[in-house]
Amino acid sequence: MTPAQILLSWYKKQGRDLPWRKTRDPYHILVSEIMLQQTQVERVKTFYTNWLKQFPDWSSLAKATNEDVIRAWAGLGYNRRALMLRDAARQIIDRGVPSRLEEWRRIKGIGPYTSAAICAFAQKQRVMPIDTNIRRVLGRLLLNIPFPQPADDEHIQKHIDAFLPHRGNYFDVPQAIFDLATASCTKIPSCATCPLQSVCPSAKKFRTGQVVIPKQMVKKAIETKHQEKPYPDRIYRGRILKVIRESKHGVDPRSIGNQVDKTFDPIADSEWVQAMIDRMIKDQFIELRSQKLFIKR
Repeated sequence: MTPAQILLSWYKKQGRDLPWRKTRDPYHILVSEIMLQQTQVERVKTFYTNWLKQFPDWSSLAKATNEDVIRAWAGLGYNRRALMLRDAARQIIDRGVPSRLEEWRRIKGIGPYTSAAICAFAQKQRVMPIDTNIRRVLGRLLLNIPFPQPADDEHIQKHIDAFLPHRGNYFDVPQAIFDLATASCTKIPSCATCPLQSVCPSAKKFRTGQVVIPKQMVKKAIETKHQEKPYPDRIYRGRILKVIRESKHGVDPRSIGNQVDKTFDPIADSEWVQAMIDRMIKDQFIELRSQKLFIKR
């Protein structure tokens, strides 16, 4: 058996039961992929089901207002994703559902990974979406690199045609890799439990203690922080949105600081809070009406 065939055999027995794996609807797949960005699988399950009840198809989402989608997304974080998803639905209603990789890439907000994921999982195309998990597994398996980095993606793609089967459920190979990355091929892998241990060159390195574990696996993204605040600005923007979303009659901008930051200092922090409010207005999350802040209609 080839490594991909071994993976598919393992996946058939050990694969996770996830709701978005029971559909080939491109809309449902896109919803799941956008929700899964920077969010754990277990957390996404409930949001995915509830979202599809409220917005079951492209048309219903395309008609939704900013307020509709922001409220439906509440609690999932990274709210920009909700507006991007709605805007993508509007583009697809205008143009039709794409059927090829390059057509998905033309939809604003849909990048290389997401376009490949839709083509594989919804349209059964022979492509490989590369994210952190797939990079880790295939970098180890195909390149013999214990801790592959984004710069290795292009090299991984060069091996994909030879790696993926030409027949059968080749479109399920990425899903199998996701589950393997969760079950055994983690950052510090459990090679003894991996079905690919006999064919993975990196497994031999790990099992013989030849691999030096780096202190930092991937370079952390630099996030904006205000002075000595304990959290990056995105956390406080999320709090601002929550305060406004939960208010029935709007929020006075002057009261926001004390509601989102226990250590708020009117002298040192007012400009910082106002700058976050201004950015959120520009991004169309919120709006100012009658001197009060509301969720954008």
